[in-house]
Amino acid sequence: MNTRQKKTLALIFEKPTRNGLRYDDLKSLLISVGANIREGRGSRVRFEWDAYSLHIHAPHPQKVLPKYSIELIRDFLVQIGVKL
Repeated sequence: MNTRQKKTLALIFEKPTRNGLRYDDLKSLLISVGANIREGRGSRVRFEWDAYSLHIHAPHPQKVLPKYSIELIRDFLVQIGVKL
């Protein structure tokens, strides 16, 4: 995990949930922890790690995720054992 990904991880675990994190940064972080990506129809994206999966929609036309998606990503990271 590089420095930018560590900063993104810290931002994900901030309380209250931060608004406006970029999808590309979050995608890079999830890939670095070993998640596999499966793109579905339209903007659907599934991140899989072992028996766990996370389903979100890639933002468009904006490039930032809403708060609820960031909270889902935080929960996914906790489930797979990623901590600050």
